[in-house]
Amino acid sequence: MLSDQINRTLAEKLVDAELNKHEVIKLTAEYPELSVNDGYRIQDEIVAIKAEQGHQIFALKMGFTSMAKMKQMNVDEPIYGYIFDYMALDRGELSLSELIHPKVEAEIAFILGKDIEGPGITGAQVLAATDYVVPALEIIDSRYQNFQFTLPDVIADNTSSSRVFIGSTMRNPLEYDLDLVGVTLSINGEMKDLGAGAAVLRHPANSVAMLANMLARRGRKLKAGQIILTGGITGAHQLFEGDVVSAKWDGLGSIDFTVKA
Repeated sequence: MLSDQINRTLAEKLVDAELNKHEVIKLTAEYPELSVNDGYRIQDEIVAIKAEQGHQIFALKMGFTSMAKMKQMNVDEPIYGYIFDYMALDRGELSLSELIHPKVEAEIAFILGKDIEGPGITGAQVLAATDYVVPALEIIDSRYQNFQFTLPDVIADNTSSSRVFIGSTMRNPLEYDLDLVGVTLSINGEMKDLGAGAAVLRHPANSVAMLANMLARRGRKLKAGQIILTGGITGAHQLFEGDVVSAKWDGLGSIDFTVKA
């Protein structure tokens, strides 16, 4: 386990990389002993630094929620991180100058109506505790050179959290078979990807349940009013200046944005 001082120093390094838009070499190149637990402790330091800077948590997010991605990363559960207030975009523009090498993926987000505290939470309990589901486009932007990292690295980097667009269509999750909700993601009029909610742990509610259970191991819980991004239904696709992005969800509307310099 790395010392608290090293954790703070590494967190400051990653925050600086985000702020000044420059890549860094993955942490495990210098600290090969870096563990998943160390990664979350560094992530906690990033949350603390953001709070010191006056930022608040806007949403929680899950990553590596597809079975294929978990197999690729050789893990048996997803990872989680935080999206801060300044990351939430309310206009249809993404500024490339603020980012390093962004990618976009389509998701379904949950807005909780009740607290959820694990362990032992199920998808059915999540659905009963959720007020609304909304469409979301997450922009991930690893601070690591060439998006190269190990599992502890990406956890430490707050799971590549960068920006998010939340759609305006709010639906009762009990009115839909969310595992069957289809999504298409197009860039410059060309369909780049498509998928259904079942790509996320067989049902997006299972992602929220797993998050609650993972947080319980650290004495934490999900709270009413929180927004939870459940993980990519589509893959993550690189963005470039001038790109026009459009995503459509069955029954949940659409989100469009343009990539500016």
